[in-house]
Amino acid sequence: MIRGSIRVLVALLLCLLACACLAPPASAQDADTSAQLDADSRKLLDVLEFLRARNARDFAILSPNGIDAAEFVDIGGIPQWITIRGMDRDNPVLLFLHGGPGDATNPYGYATFRPWLKDFSVVQWDQRGAGRTLGRNGADVASTISIERMVDDGIELAEHLRQSLGKERIVLVGHSWGSILGALMAKARPDLFHALVGTGQVADPARSYDVAWRALLAKAEELGDETAIEELREVGPPPYRGGRGYGVQRKWSNRFEGADRFLASTLGLALTAPGYTLRDVHDWLEGQGLSAEPLVPQTSALTSSDLAGEFELPVFVIQGAEDFTTPTNLAEAFVDSIQAPKKGFVAIPGGHFAVFMDPEAFRKVLVARVVPLTRGLTPAAPRR
Repeated sequence: MIRGSIRVLVALLLCLLACACLAPPASAQDADTSAQLDADSRKLLDVLEFLRARNARDFAILSPNGIDAAEFVDIGGIPQWITIRGMDRDNPVLLFLHGGPGDATNPYGYATFRPWLKDFSVVQWDQRGAGRTLGRNGADVASTISIERMVDDGIELAEHLRQSLGKERIVLVGHSWGSILGALMAKARPDLFHALVGTGQVADPARSYDVAWRALLAKAEELGDETAIEELREVGPPPYRGGRGYGVQRKWSNRFEGADRFLASTLGLALTAPGYTLRDVHDWLEGQGLSAEPLVPQTSALTSSDLAGEFELPVFVIQGAEDFTTPTNLAEAFVDSIQAPKKGFVAIPGGHFAVFMDPEAFRKVLVARVVPLTRGLTPAAPRR
């Protein structure tokens, strides 16, 4: 719901800027109005440019052996946007797979992942149909989007990173939809990765919304929130015939997880991201709908056995302790059910967006559990 409102706002801003710059005045009064719009638009753009320049300075990588790269790379036959940022290029490379589908993290990840840059070279990727990759290739790319194609893209990118950065293996971290993509990539090519880390872990798509509805109702009753209780009971448990039931679930999961403020803050970070334009922000938002249309029906058809089973590499899930979107108890059950050389489940404060809302807590687990694996060491003992 917040994303939809943001999309409308950005579209309105683009429309106002276009009208101010292109529409000819039809009268003196129209000319005055047009001149005021033009002046206001210029002020807005000036403010955004000032903030982008400030963020470029504040978030610059200045260490002698640091890396700060941003480029289109040919992946799967089309140019796809990646960024690589870290304080020391000798550190392990971490490829972050964004969720959504289509919710590229590049527009706000320059700030969110800053705590990770002292331990990792963090790669963010605007997947096929998302963000700047969508902007470069256009909406026709939607016809090529499938789970299989995305897995192939991810593997091709991992191979490119190994070669270009001189690493034998990389660390793979996937959020939400990215946890699905990561699991399938890791199963297909375990030789590419030190470890797979899931968060906002999708474990059992068929049961997820039903389990989440019951958890939300229990939380509402615990809090004595009569409005939440009434709305959740009114829509009842899934499956739902229309979108309202899912909308009610998303509303209250965001509310109970404290995610509303985070989701709104991503717009401010995107609008002031170094090198970004309003068009880039528009493409970022459009990519979420464009990617979801082909991918959500495909992911909904997956079963727990498609995602779980046997892995030939270490697997960890770092989950928000109160995730009402991809329920925490299902994520823990996922870890219990898999076979892997090493595995572990760690709960940190927060919900579905814990990786973004508390990146420092997430980093500490990565350092304790994953970094030792990149050095051939034994990781810290698991925490439950």
